[in-house]
Amino acid sequence: MAQQIIDISIPIENDVQSDPPGYCPKVEYLDQKSSVPQLLQFFPGLKEDDLPGGEAWAIEWVHLMTHNGTHLDAPYHFHSTMNQGQRAITIDEVPLDWCFQRGVKLDFRHFDDGYVTTAEDVEQELKRIEHTLSPLDIVLVNTRAGKRYGAEDYVASGCGMGREATLYLLEKGVRVTGTDAWSWDAPFVHTREKYMESGDASLIWEGHKAGMEVGYCHLEKLHNLEAIPNKGFQVSCFPVKIKAASAGWTRAVAILDD
Repeated sequence: MAQQIIDISIPIENDVQSDPPGYCPKVEYLDQKSSVPQLLQFFPGLKEDDLPGGEAWAIEWVHLMTHNGTHLDAPYHFHSTMNQGQRAITIDEVPLDWCFQRGVKLDFRHFDDGYVTTAEDVEQELKRIEHTLSPLDIVLVNTRAGKRYGAEDYVASGCGMGREATLYLLEKGVRVTGTDAWSWDAPFVHTREKYMESGDASLIWEGHKAGMEVGYCHLEKLHNLEAIPNKGFQVSCFPVKIKAASAGWTRAVAILDD
């Protein structure tokens, strides 16, 4: 059976508003000419003219944090404990079978930026697309932020998944979720306003903190979710194995059966 693979990841690149100020990645590019001195130092007597075309190699130096680009967050990112008191697992401990499963997409593009989704919102969308969740389904959330990637307001765009909505998924056996927004939760700029009005700290990162009750992972900064159907595909999102880390970069893809 033929398969179609759709890239749902963003690239690591310079000069794109993918993160708040001070958190963006930096890539330094060395082409085949600028790297010649590096090669020459390995071989005494070698000259640039001795190399085919006078060229060495192309390499890049990348300054990243584990939450740049499309990445998978481990439960350790959310809190030091999960599953009501157990030690939270780090990204190198995430079960690999969580990362290659049947996918389902929830279309929440109609919700305003900063809206916090509820369990009822999730339930209604699942009913609309006629999907019943099974354990280990990977649930992707398509928000307004998907079309704002690279724009100045990207970090402030999209709805967030609240504690109630997140626990609804986790109690059905979901262990990996994802969003095309900067964060699984509502953007901080909107949460800050609600916190300043109420003084209620439980509003801060409420979707993330649901992992204290049921350990789970989520993908952030997905892209191109508009190109995939609501169901009928698999998601592959294996993270880079970084010892004891809170997240790992991933080339997340959706795999469709034609």
